Amino acid sequence: MQLNREELLKAYRDMRLIREFEERVHTEFAAGGISGSVHLYAGEEASAVGFCMNLTEVDHIASTHRGHGHSIAKGCDVKGMMGEIFGRSNGLCGGKGGSMHIADLEIGMMGANGIVGAGPPLICGAALTAKTLKTGGVAIAFVGDGGSNQGTTLESYNLAKVWNLPVIFVIEDNGYADTTASSWSVGGSQTKRAEGFGLPGYRVDGHDFFAVHKVAREVIGRARAGEGPSLVHARLTRYYGHFEGDGTTYRAAGESDKARAERDCLDIFRRRVTEAALLENDQLDAIDREVLGLIDEATAEAKAAPAPAIEQLFTDVYLSY
Repeated sequence: MQLNREELLKAYRDMRLIREFEERVHTEFAAGGISGSVHLYAGEEASAVGFCMNLTEVDHIASTHRGHGHSIAKGCDVKGMMGEIFGRSNGLCGGKGGSMHIADLEIGMMGANGIVGAGPPLICGAALTAKTLKTGGVAIAFVGDGGSNQGTTLESYNLAKVWNLPVIFVIEDNGYADTTASSWSVGGSQTKRAEGFGLPGYRVDGHDFFAVHKVAREVIGRARAGEGPSLVHARLTRYYGHFEGDGTTYRAAGESDKARAERDCLDIFRRRVTEAALLENDQLDAIDREVLGLIDEATAEAKAAPAPAIEQLFTDVYLSY
């Protein structure tokens, strides 16, 4: 299926928005304006956008500690996200969740999560709800290569298969779980693991938006049609350390710079669409300017917003049904 120009522009804008958001958070964290721990998604944008562009308002996603990109791709308000990361009252979660706990249940973003491997069981619950209520919705768990080794993830493969849930497990393999190379720590093949549970497994180049979008359309279509869960193993690159402040001494010298120069998803996208005369460079440049303006506004508003009031400390702790 050929994407139309409006869809192509949206894909580029969403990827650019994630990139500029992360670059600004990187800068502001280094300047001391952000407290807590931050894990950046820069370099992995094609995965989040390629999948989430195939979703609707009835669909749900669960993310990881590296959740900003998934949040933006699913439609979270960027100004609310920036406020949340700065710990301000205008944040999506009132400034009390921070970077690793951004969520917006109203749009199906079940949350970033500081617990490794926590997303897959949650997303099985969302998928079971969709199946039971016949909403037509699907659910996606984004998992890192480290999270793919967690028992919760493997148990969720089994549960999703046994209950034939409309679930997609997306393993975003950026090469390192914290400081440990996935080439050493992951036994066997991710897709062979899927096959062991009776799930179809797919491999995709996570730097290539078009490749991701194609696979995403197929597995989401399968799930929506009642054909059950799938797993997608996406290989990609994170440009920064596991967390902000990580010295990345475990990476080869120049590894990240080489990836930026040769396999940047934004550069690949721009080259593909302009060479095929699907979009003009001027259109993409205009998006770049618009996105930078939005990030400037989001940052300024976050800095100007007050911190949560002390009386908010004990709110949103428990939910009464």
